Amino acid sequence: MSSRALIQGSWRVACRSPRAVTPKPTCAPRRWTSSISQRPGSDRVLFPGAVNSKFTTDMSFLKASDLPAIPTYRVIDSDGEMVDKSRAAPDVSDEEVLTWYKNMLSVSIMDVVMFEAQRQGRLSFYMVSAGEEGIAVASAAALTPDDVVFAQYREAGVFQQRGYTLKNFMGQLFANCNDTGKGRNMPVHYGQNYPRMHTISSPLATQIPHAAGAAYALKLQDLQDPNRDRRIVACYFGEGAASEGDFHAALNIAATRSCPVVFVCRNNGFAISTPTLEQYRGDGIASRGVGYGIDTIRVDGNDVFAVHEAMKEARRLALTDGGRPVLIEAMSYRVSHHSTSDDSFAYRARVEVEDWKRRDNPIIRLRKWLENKGLWNEELEKETRDSMRKAVLKEFSEAEREKKPPLREAFEDVYEEVTEEARAQMKELKRILETYPDEYDLRPYKDGVKGLD
Repeated sequence: MSSRALIQGSWRVACRSPRAVTPKPTCAPRRWTSSISQRPGSDRVLFPGAVNSKFTTDMSFLKASDLPAIPTYRVIDSDGEMVDKSRAAPDVSDEEVLTWYKNMLSVSIMDVVMFEAQRQGRLSFYMVSAGEEGIAVASAAALTPDDVVFAQYREAGVFQQRGYTLKNFMGQLFANCNDTGKGRNMPVHYGQNYPRMHTISSPLATQIPHAAGAAYALKLQDLQDPNRDRRIVACYFGEGAASEGDFHAALNIAATRSCPVVFVCRNNGFAISTPTLEQYRGDGIASRGVGYGIDTIRVDGNDVFAVHEAMKEARRLALTDGGRPVLIEAMSYRVSHHSTSDDSFAYRARVEVEDWKRRDNPIIRLRKWLENKGLWNEELEKETRDSMRKAVLKEFSEAEREKKPPLREAFEDVYEEVTEEARAQMKELKRILETYPDEYDLRPYKDGVKGLD
């Protein structure tokens, strides 16, 4: 068999898809599955570890400073005007855009109330999304309910867009009996069975390899049943998480296993408290996606239309050629403190934060766009904000008074059934609580010692 035939055969093995009739040369470059020795007179590398690299006699080292920065995609500017007047308006209905705007407002208003509640000692911890609401809401709007989400902890907008209610938020924040996590996690660690959103985990970046693994599982399921509706995994994280080893491991396995996953990096400039200039010297996070052989785009995170279009296309790409990963770097500015445990003015100027808050953020920009179209005005803004604040305060008040989950639930869900060892522990706990009633206040807990048998 000729060398050409061997190479073409290897390419077909590397790129084949259960849905593809013939391989498409647009498939991402692959290293050969077998090596053909270098032909005399060849003008390019054919070593197994390289991809179509031409030989040169000019010894030069690539410098990042000599390369152009990856461009940032945007649709509307900070005044809510179309940047390219010749292109068609965003292919989204007015009703849908208004829903996005209201969801962003709802998250913003809830953030203010809960931040103040934490400062009053009524909540142990909270994280706000100020400046990044657009990334969450607009990207989530491009997903289907069956798509699987792995979030970090600034994705309240993703949950809001996918049907998470104020009661759901408050139940989790106060760890009461309405919490789907049964009060086992710290605040802002939301989770939901459907639409599919895995519970947020505290350790930084652990959700990224989890997402790659889940996407690989979906890929295997699709191979077993090619007629099923295909799904992707969407994974959210900040640029600080991209400094963790988990980020690199996840992107590499997603690339080599061709997993249908969209990685969404919110580059808000500061991680927990470290400016990006002290985090990396490369061209943001997008350049890393290119390095791993992943389709990559950088978008203006304050532009909901740019984020939505990028996510919609990324989802389509993730399902082509049998599955492939995509990286979106959404540029934003964290207007808020990292969390209620942080004072961001210790590492950045207050005037800088106030300037971003006043001049350009996703809510202000979309409001300008809506006003330019005659879909919004000051009166609607005031009515909507007042109504939303009342709704947030109502759910807040009810959640604060709600009972904690039953004590029995602390022993459940570890195994499919409660073990004999766990039953013995439950009985011992009940004995202690009944023996020393003055030492333990069971009033906050639903059902008291009931069920500890």
